[in-house]
Parts: sequence; structure tokens; C-alpha cells
Amino acid sequence: MPVYEYACEECGPFTALRPMSEYDQPCACPDCETSSKRVMLTAPNLASMNANKRNAMAVNERSSHEPISSKSLGHGPNCGCCGSKSKKSKAKVSANGAKSFPSARPWMISH
Repeated sequence: MPVYEYACEECGPFTALRPMSEYDQPCACPDCETSSKRVMLTAPNLASMNANKRNAMAVNERSSHEPISSKSLGHGPNCGCCGSKSKKSKAKVSANGAKSFPSARPWMISH
């Protein structure tokens, strides 16, 4: 159940734990028991949210408007400055163009 804020005209603001089905109904003040209207005095406490979830939500929000891609950064395919360097292939190519992997997988047939 969520916590809602209410303002009593005599006692001031207070909070109450109420079901969501009763969000728009007045609540009795805990001190004087007069019916009080619901108000919004503070913003939601997002700082108490898990940091990983907060960061993921921020990334999703940014990417929904303007996704970042390597093309928007001005880099072409196989750019070596941004990512990890490509690994050298272990394939051995003979003069007739056939590939073989002598050290990694001797049983593999090239195609």
C-alpha cells in the first residue's frame, strides 16, 4: 500500500498508509480525527531506488529519444579507435584458398 500525504486544516500535514482504491478519498487526521483532503507536498523519493535500476531507467530514457550509434559518432565499420582491437584469425589459408585451423580445431573442415 502506498503512503499518501494529507493536510489537516487544524493540525497541519500528515501521511497515511492507504489502499490505492482509496487514493482520492479524504482521510481522518490522526490527532483531531477531522476529514482531511489529500495533497502533494513532496516529490517522490527516487533516491531510495536501487542505483542499478535508477541508472538503467536513465539510460532507457536517453536512448528512447536519441539512440547513440557508431554512425552518429562519425566512425565507420571496423573502427579501431572505439572498441577492442580485432583478434587475429587462427585460420591458415593455403595458396588455393582453402582454410585450415591447425592449432585450434584440427578436425574442423573448412568451407
